[in-house]
Order: sequence, then structure tokens, then C-alpha cells
Amino acid sequence: MEITILEKTENTIKFIVEGVDVSFANALRRIIISEVPTLAIDTIYVLENTSVMFDEMLAHRLGLIPLKTDLESYVKPDECECGGKGCPMCQVTLTLEVEAYDGPMTVYSKDIVSQDPKVYPVSGDIPLVKLEKGQKIILELNARLGTGKEHAKFQPVATASYKYVPIVEIERDKCTLCGECQNVCPRNIFEITESDIGINNTLSCTLCNLCVEACETNAIYVDWDDNRFIFNIESTGALAPEEIVKKAAQILLEKAESALESIS
Repeated sequence: MEITILEKTENTIKFIVEGVDVSFANALRRIIISEVPTLAIDTIYVLENTSVMFDEMLAHRLGLIPLKTDLESYVKPDECECGGKGCPMCQVTLTLEVEAYDGPMTVYSKDIVSQDPKVYPVSGDIPLVKLEKGQKIILELNARLGTGKEHAKFQPVATASYKYVPIVEIERDKCTLCGECQNVCPRNIFEITESDIGINNTLSCTLCNLCVEACETNAIYVDWDDNRFIFNIESTGALAPEEIVKKAAQILLEKAESALESIS
């Protein structure tokens, strides 16, 4: 297996995996979505809430805030020595205490204070609730590690997808340079001049076959490579995208080893 990184930013990564089949690619994608753990607010103690928003609605909003996650410092509650009762090893406590003294105000995720400086809302600009003058919110929040198969709030990614690596070929002796393929292609991968036709970026092809259907001389051939896949991963910000992929690969390896032990 060979991996080639095409693009990488703070929260996204795009790479090609070669030498695997579709079952491996789909297993990796499903693990990324549902089994890579992240921290999310799971328990809320409402000490005071005089806002117009119901406790349950506010709790739902808070639970969906992505939190920066440190997988080295925390374990899942069911794997903790405390037996899941809650301790500094399996949960982190945050607080939200805001009062509108001078007039109407908006409470944002940046107003949440964490006991662990390494765990905090990914974005401080997420609006939570509006307070009128004199209204107050005092909450104690407990965050824990969980996975996407428990609840969507634990998913580490906003997007996790893959596609086959496209193969686009042109028989130039058949091509009349009519330009129909260029007109219908949604990704603009064809470039036609007065004397030739070229392809800008084959990897951008969506395998829609519109160019094949538009070509009256059957000069265009579109297919895909069964053993090469392009992955697009967009993190919520809780974990770095490369960390998500590494953790997913580790989980997949552990599953494979467990399966081998079971049948040996």
C-alpha cells in the first residue's frame, strides 16, 4: 500500500491510497466517521438559566460544539479505572457563567471556560443564546470521549469521502476538436486548442461520463482504477486531519488482529 498526499491544510487533507480494494477504502472511511473518539459535552448541570431558551435546547446546542481533543490525556469512560463514574482521566469540566448587566447580549462559545487549557471550543464565534438585561446563565459542563456510532456530536469529521482514481483517455485520431466535451464537463478538465486537445487535471473528474455521451466520434474513454482511491477528509477541528486518519488506521489494524486471533 502506498499513500500520496495531494493537499493538506489545518482542517483538511486529500490523499491517494494505492494497492487496496474498495472494501478497505470503505472500512477506513466508516471507521473515520464512527469510531475515532473525540471529546464532546455530554452532561450539563443547570444551576441557573433565566434566558428565554429552554434548558434542553441550550444543552443540545452545547453538546454539538466541537472541542479540541487531546487523545493522549483522556480515555473513554468504559476504559477508565473509575468505572465510568467520572474522573480527571475520563472527563473534563467546563463552566459557562454569563450575565447581561448593561443590556442585551449574545452568549458565544468563547464564553465557555475549561479546566483543561488543552480542551476548548474549536471556534469561539458559535452563538448559543441571546440574553436580555438582567438575565443570567450558570452551567457546569462535563465533556467525555465518545464515538460517532454513539452520537453524531462525537464525529471528528464534517466530511469523509473517497472515490476511484479516474482514467481519462482520448483517441486523437478520432477527435474532431468539436469542443462538445469541453462544454459539458462540469470540472473543466478538457483544454482544446486549434490543433490539439489536452486534459488539465484527471483527478478532478467525477466519472459522470457526460463527455463520453457528448462525443459523437467515441474518441473519449473514461474508466477508473479499482486499486487506487482519492480520499477527502475535513475535520471539525477537534483533531488534526492527519491524526484522524492515523487513529482510524490503528483501529482498523486492531480489528484485523482481533479477527485473526479469533479464527486461529
